[in-house]
Amino acid sequence: MSYSDPIADLLTRIRNGVMAGKPQVAMPNSKLKVSVAGILKEEGYIEDFEVVDGETPTHKVLRVRLKYVGERRTRRAVITGLERISRPGRRVYAKNNQIPWVLSGMGVAIISTPKGVMTGRRARQVGVGGEVICKVW
Repeated sequence: MSYSDPIADLLTRIRNGVMAGKPQVAMPNSKLKVSVAGILKEEGYIEDFEVVDGETPTHKVLRVRLKYVGERRTRRAVITGLERISRPGRRVYAKNNQIPWVLSGMGVAIISTPKGVMTGRRARQVGVGGEVICKVW
């Protein structure tokens, strides 16, 4: 299956998995998706992720284990919202002093910079801007 926005697909699969209470979600693998999943893990939004072999040797699958808090009946997801900012039809770029704050610092903006994919906080520290991929809270 071919799709035009793999990051939106990643965010939608995570959002749907959280809403359905699934323990993990799987999707086709890419370097950018692994970078975004790594940031989500570092920031504590997901438990873990792994890249495994798919149906064919060249086809890899990214599995993301979702994170929940609380006991069985009062269980809530750590991720309460995901929003895609830059899309294929409308790219959004920000300078290092214009990187958006998410919920006054309680959430995280994921930025694709010339120095790699990083959080908005890290991009401000390094002093680089880039494409605002998404916001997570």
